[in-house]
Amino acid sequence: MAKSKSCNAKKQSYIYVPSQIINSLSSSSLQSLLVSPKKKNSNRFFFGYNSSCRSPRVWLFALFLFGLVGMLRLGWNVGTLIPFSPYPCLHTQSNLRLGFASNIDQVAKKDNFLMASNNSQPPHDSHSESEFWKQPDGMGYRPCLDFSAEYRRASETILKNRNKYLLVVVSGGMNQQRNQIVDAAVIARILGAALVVPILQVNVIWGDESEFADIFDLAHFKKVLENDVRILSSLPSTHIRTRPVVENRTPLHVSPQWIRAHYLKRINREGVLLIRGLDSRLSKDLPPDLQKLRCKVAFQALRFARPILELGNKLAQRMQRKGPYLALHLRMEKDVWVRTGCLPGLSKEYDEIVHNERRRHPELLTARSNMTYLERKLAGLCPLNAFEVTRLLKALGAPRSANIFWAGGQPLGGKEALSPLTKEFPHFYNKQDLALPGELEPFADKASFMAAIDYIVCDKSDVFMPSHGGNMGHAIQGQRAYAGHKKYITPNKRHMLPYFLNSSLPEAKFKRIIQELHHESLGQPELRTIKAGRDVTKYPVPECMCNNVHTRLI
Repeated sequence: MAKSKSCNAKKQSYIYVPSQIINSLSSSSLQSLLVSPKKKNSNRFFFGYNSSCRSPRVWLFALFLFGLVGMLRLGWNVGTLIPFSPYPCLHTQSNLRLGFASNIDQVAKKDNFLMASNNSQPPHDSHSESEFWKQPDGMGYRPCLDFSAEYRRASETILKNRNKYLLVVVSGGMNQQRNQIVDAAVIARILGAALVVPILQVNVIWGDESEFADIFDLAHFKKVLENDVRILSSLPSTHIRTRPVVENRTPLHVSPQWIRAHYLKRINREGVLLIRGLDSRLSKDLPPDLQKLRCKVAFQALRFARPILELGNKLAQRMQRKGPYLALHLRMEKDVWVRTGCLPGLSKEYDEIVHNERRRHPELLTARSNMTYLERKLAGLCPLNAFEVTRLLKALGAPRSANIFWAGGQPLGGKEALSPLTKEFPHFYNKQDLALPGELEPFADKASFMAAIDYIVCDKSDVFMPSHGGNMGHAIQGQRAYAGHKKYITPNKRHMLPYFLNSSLPEAKFKRIIQELHHESLGQPELRTIKAGRDVTKYPVPECMCNNVHTRLI
């Protein structure tokens, strides 16, 4: 058997030993291989007469050599080099230690791979992964728009009326316009008037000049609402020259009684009423039939136009072919940081950009001006940045292999702002990544079209999470609830952020706390009526959804 020479000889002997052989030997056998027998006669051959031949160690070593040669002939990969001498020379010790550590690492990697292969265990926590994609219990709730007999009787009179017409101008982004269109249909019903297709005001920020029929399916809109509100593409010729009564100052959250008291006489007298700025003007607490009408408009009548729907569905299908996917609505654009009074958390340079923009345009600040940035942050009023979104997703069990679609405008800081997410979740896409060359070109300069495509892909995801509240997040929350309560993660920012700032908190405890904080924020059915002022298009239970089992919602 080969052995190391003395230090004076300055030589080191090696043998190639596969890690599988080492693991299969007992400790005593391994020791017998590694410890050389003492020589009785220095003049004898290695395989000398009598004693050496009769030694079991020699035979064991011979069998080992035959096995080794056989494995080499079969193509076994034996790249592991083990220093043989247990007592290396002092002047070569550092080099041997370095080489030995490197070889041990190689052995460990190969052994780990073999163990994983033999046990058929994935390298990740499959239970945690399956929990992340698990859908909430919808408790049997389904869409239920059964209007009262009184509502149906009133419809006959309202649909026959040819003397009252409501014009509305809706403003803001696409999702904000959706909310106002819903309220416009309800106000028309309250007044017993026909609704002329809403006018979409050109947005001063995005410059989008799209009209209603460019974004929504007008024929479908009319068809779905034909028993509730008469929808016209334009004013009839008998009223084109009529000067409408213009209302620009409708208070916030007005009731149906207020609408009738202030507008009914005027529209009966003039025939045409024009209302501007409907955002949040109508109360969120309406009689049951009007709440059902809200749901009918939002979830059934407002369908996107065919070109948008087709492309949005194509992109969603491309995501679905990759497997289950998570959709994120990220609010990290410069104007969002400016308006909220928050900071992106990237660097002093980007913080200064936001501060300068806010000083130049103080009117853009919509958050409370008497609060500091940190106070806003801890109150849950700031959008989550990419680092916070990443840490939240990891704590909730999102696997590294998760396919993620992200919607939203260009983040302040570009790719740098998204780097925490892309490093942790490499399968990260937006609509530009999914679209084929030229597919998005017809919509390139139309922000409403782009927002609608984002909406479709997000709505069809297995899990959805917004980084901040807003019209799109609220609309998708209601849509997913109405579709059977598909998983929707609502970040509990106010309660979770103090734990984000606690650097001494062990990661395992942090994850447990975050999961407990979000246990009931995953899209489960939630009664709108437990809190005043909730929008039925965000919380459609109980007015727009029902179940056959009387289930108590906690």
